[in-house]
Amino acid sequence: MRGAGRVLFAAIFLLIVGTLNIIYGIGAIADANFYANDTRYILTNLNALGWALIILGVIQLTGGFSLMAGRVWGRLVGIVGGSLGAIGALLSMGNDHPWWNLALFALCLWVVWGIVVYGEDYDRYVDRGRAGPGV
Repeated sequence: MRGAGRVLFAAIFLLIVGTLNIIYGIGAIADANFYANDTRYILTNLNALGWALIILGVIQLTGGFSLMAGRVWGRLVGIVGGSLGAIGALLSMGNDHPWWNLALFALCLWVVWGIVVYGEDYDRYVDRGRAGPGV
């Protein structure tokens, strides 16, 4: 099916980002030295940030595994996980690595786009070999 490579990329990306978010969440709950002392957080404190990252990571891992298994509901979970990852990247723009967060935001949007257009019928855009709008 058209777009299978994009969905595989999205699934692998969600698995990697979900794993990293769980690791970062555990680090935040354990008060690791990774987080700067003078940083202000959108959430109330570092402990709340840690739990939010763990929950986000679990959603992203679930979406990645279900996309790899070919489940239909995996598309919905993948879209939710990618969208929440994009929002989280924008909320983290104020820290020490704004370019990294901007790149992560762009990748999350690409993942969501790849999942949404998976299996789209391109025959309606093609008329006897000529590309139509949007192609």
